[in-house]
Order: sequence, then C-alpha cells, then structure tokens
Amino acid sequence: MKLIAGPCVIESEESLMRIAEALMPYHEDEGIDFYFKASFDKANRTSLESYRGPGLEEGMRLLERVRERFGYKLLTDVHESGQVEAVAQVVDVLQIPAFLCRQTDLLVAAAQTDRIVNIKKGQFMVPQDMRFSVLKVLKTRGYDEADYETSKKAGVWLTERGSTFGYGNLVVDMRSLPIMRRFAPVIFDATHSVQMPGQGGKTGGDSGFVPYLARAAAAVGVDGFFFETHFDPSRALSDGPNMVTLEKLAAIVESVRCIRKVLEEGC
Repeated sequence: MKLIAGPCVIESEESLMRIAEALMPYHEDEGIDFYFKASFDKANRTSLESYRGPGLEEGMRLLERVRERFGYKLLTDVHESGQVEAVAQVVDVLQIPAFLCRQTDLLVAAAQTDRIVNIKKGQFMVPQDMRFSVLKVLKTRGYDEADYETSKKAGVWLTERGSTFGYGNLVVDMRSLPIMRRFAPVIFDATHSVQMPGQGGKTGGDSGFVPYLARAAAAVGVDGFFFETHFDPSRALSDGPNMVTLEKLAAIVESVRCIRKVLEEGC
C-alpha cells in the first residue's frame, strides 16, 4: 500500500522535522510504500495574504534535510514548468496540483524527467477525462495508450481529491476510483476531499469525515492513500481544518489496512 503523508506546506524547519520524525513508523513498515509530502509553495491559495511557503530554493534545502535525516522518499507540488528541473533533483514524485491537471507544458516538463508524476484530479474534471492528462505524460515518455499497467510501468499516478458540489463544498463520487483505475494507479486523498472552499477568503474543511471517506475508498479499491497531517492542525498555516493529527492518522491507516486485508483474503 502506498502512503503519502506530511504537512500541507513547509512552515518552518522545526515543524517540518517534528512531523517527519513522527511519521517514521510508516517508513519502517514493510507493508507500506511511504512518501513524505510537503509543499514549498502553495501557489493556489485563496487570498494574497495567505501563507504560501518558503519558496523553491529554501524548500528544496529543507526537503533535502528530511531525506538526509530520515531516508524518506519525497513528494512535492510543482506549479510552473520552470520549477520542474530543480525540484526533480530532490524529490521522487512530482505532483501536479488539481487546478493545473490539464496544463500541457507542466505535464510535459514533468514527463521529461525520470520521476514519478502524480496528477491530482481537478475538482472540475470528469474522471474519464483524466485519461487525457495521463496520456500527455505517457506519450511524452514514448507510450501510445493509457491503461493501468502501462501507467504503473511509466510512473504515472492519479489522485482523487473530491469534486465541486454546488458552492462551498466537495463530494467524492466513489465511481471515479474504478473509472480512473482503468488507466492509472489511483491514490485517494482523504484530507483534501473534505475541504469546503469559499469560506470568507480561505478554504475550510471538516476533518471529521476523513476516516469515513478513507474507509470507503479502501473498500472500493485504490493503490494508496494521501493524508495531510500535523501535530496541531489548529495552528497549521494552510489547510488546517481538513488535516488530521498525527495521533489520529495511525488509527485511520490501520483501519484502511484492515479493509484491504479483508478484500485480499476474502470473508
């Protein structure tokens, strides 16, 4: 099982290392393929006044510190094609943000590296149409068709993070998971799926629903899970309302593993 976890954004070296250290049990677990996630820049924040992160240069320095100290594989977002080369020198997975999932130049630039490309499904996207974003990466890498095995071999993932439902809310249509899994491995992002956009200049959320959605996705069948976590989400500088505490994360991960085991072994 793939597990992507970490803070939404790099807040400081101290907090980054504190969270990273707490996630060590997942790295040491032989049943988990663990990736540490933190963003160096949140370029899609609602307000100009919102905290974005330390920027590219400092962000890469801090992520390198995490790798050196803990040995983790790393995942972070890229927002512009000009960032890709520098970021690819540090991380294992280049993540394409949901709002940018159709940006051809960004997808092609990421595809031209040897890194895994994780494309987050846009809140506005029909799941079937994510095949074309996958194909932009695959064709750049010399493949003609998008199917699960080809994408797995080529290092292309898709991440579900909910769909816009009216104003100020997201929902997860669980049908999207098997639909997208026809043409790529699928990660379920349980924390971004509980976001509530448009809360007076910032995005809110309800992390109380994270365990339920994660268990539902495990029952449907996915390749991995994405959780943003923090030692104190109420103090987080980005996405606090939808993040889970480090303590709660352990229980959620165990519950999805139990469900996956039932599916694999039968009742």
